[in-house]
Amino acid sequence: MAKLYFFYSTMNAGKSTALLQSNYNYNERGMDTLLFLPKVDADANKNKIHSRIGLIADAISVDTSFDFFEYVQNLKNEKKVDAILIDEVQFLTKDQVRQICKISDTLNIPSMCYGIRTDFRGELFSGSMYLLAYADNLVELKTMCEYENCTRKATMVARFVNGELVTEGEKVV
Repeated sequence: MAKLYFFYSTMNAGKSTALLQSNYNYNERGMDTLLFLPKVDADANKNKIHSRIGLIADAISVDTSFDFFEYVQNLKNEKKVDAILIDEVQFLTKDQVRQICKISDTLNIPSMCYGIRTDFRGELFSGSMYLLAYADNLVELKTMCEYENCTRKATMVARFVNGELVTEGEKVV
């Protein structure tokens, strides 16, 4: 049976790079993948997943009403789907996470989800919360803390406004 993987970290840990590398590895072996990106990020990036090291790939833009299971099940009747990869999964809904679980469990397609676990207040994002609960494998991608020359592992996203660390405000800016 295929598994659902959740790769999580703070910002700048290489999540998109890891996703694009996995996609490359599948494609190099003649396997077909589907890449998805939530609309909130897709609109700003012209439906492309970008990594800071320059890797780029086209992705399918999804809004909160998008049904992953229905889409993949219908597409699977027309073409081979060997894996799905989703970036910025923190923006997914509980129902969408359950749909992704169903893809792996009933369609036997591995699902690899990449996203931020918590916001700058230390609160879980909805998509991340349900992926932490439902994923078969949890993988933390680590990066270094950038706050005041700290050299420890980063544990959460920090928000700065005019050079000052803030701990209150909207979840997403």
